[in-house]
Amino acid sequence: MPTRSTLNAQRATHMAGLRLDGAGQAKMKTLDDAMNTLLRINGLVEQYALQVKRNQVGGTFLQNIRRQLPTLSEMLKGQFGMISDQVMQTNLASSRGASEQMRVRALREGVAQVKTAIEIAIVHVKEKHELADAKDDSAA
Repeated sequence: MPTRSTLNAQRATHMAGLRLDGAGQAKMKTLDDAMNTLLRINGLVEQYALQVKRNQVGGTFLQNIRRQLPTLSEMLKGQFGMISDQVMQTNLASSRGASEQMRVRALREGVAQVKTAIEIAIVHVKEKHELADAKDDSAA
């Protein structure tokens, strides 16, 4: 029976051989760019939360977050409309007139939801757009 480390090594070799068709490559590029932008937004949200916790002014972080979210939404709109809607819902929640702690909570939850949706979309793209000869190699 293979050990845990050899199973992980086998999975790594299968992932290295992942080949996608043209539409799959375009979608993966979009999702990769979106994930990078989302991680940058997540960093801004955490910096904003730190400012709020310290009772300091965090308006510049909030403005930057609210400027970045529509950019992310536009990036996803063409191919992933549902995720784009989640991004805009997060943007709307960040502009509601609530306390700063509620705003931080809404931003954190929204970023987590969008991150989960992008991760799920990545898995679906890999399943749907894998080339047939790559599937034959992994079966052998």
